[in-house]
Amino acid sequence: MIRLDEGIAPDRATLDALNRYQQEVTDSGEYPEQVAKAKERFSAYNKKSNAVFSAVKAALTAMCSGARRCCYCEDAPADEVEHIWPKDLYPERVFLWENYLYACGPCNGPKSNGFAVFHQGVLQSVARKKDDPLEPPVFGDPALIDPRQEDPLEYLILDLRTWQFGAPHPTGTREEQRARYTWELLHLNDRDYLLQAREEAYESYLALLEKYIIRRDTGGEIKATLRALRRRSHPTVWREMQRQWDKYDELRALFEQAPEARDINFLRTTDTA
Repeated sequence: MIRLDEGIAPDRATLDALNRYQQEVTDSGEYPEQVAKAKERFSAYNKKSNAVFSAVKAALTAMCSGARRCCYCEDAPADEVEHIWPKDLYPERVFLWENYLYACGPCNGPKSNGFAVFHQGVLQSVARKKDDPLEPPVFGDPALIDPRQEDPLEYLILDLRTWQFGAPHPTGTREEQRARYTWELLHLNDRDYLLQAREEAYESYLALLEKYIIRRDTGGEIKATLRALRRRSHPTVWREMQRQWDKYDELRALFEQAPEARDINFLRTTDTA
């Protein structure tokens, strides 16, 4: 999971429409009425026939890696508009553009209304159980890492041999708790096919970087290679290759030949059109 491009957004007319939708929820009454209205209005508006949500989905697609891959696991196709702060808990955010990302069913389904906050310094789940009263969650800072608002790799580190996420911060710190909560809620470490896909992405990135070096040094065409690097799924693997290049011989050999590739903005600033 990487930080998503905050410069991507729908046009002003679409954002204004989302604000109008949100106002309908706000005007519906107290919290229980707003929860019901948020569900009903989101279901009504989130349709292919609605140009507003077509524009929302186009902007969310532009944030995705690869061929519209999930912004959480970076593997499966993203086909669900995910509320980072669940709409059933936070109806005041149901139509907030900053609360959306594109996710896959295997991530969004298990996450569902799972959410936790740090309330008075303690990690506390605010997920509502079946018979719980319909009242606002306790206030607190979110535990789930939000790739729309922060860089997940400040909290997570991907092991380039086990292909599982860990935390670079000491056990028990808020940063470590947020990392663990995120990979457990989204099942980022316990789906075998994700680990295999990350390993395959690593081999692909290695091959593309080697091809880039050869073509650069022989005066060949490099734009297509850079474009392939940029469009590959599992961009977290690439970011970790950049971050950990000096820890593995095979990475060191390539990145010493192409020190420009260590720059986090290497694929963003290079002309790959």
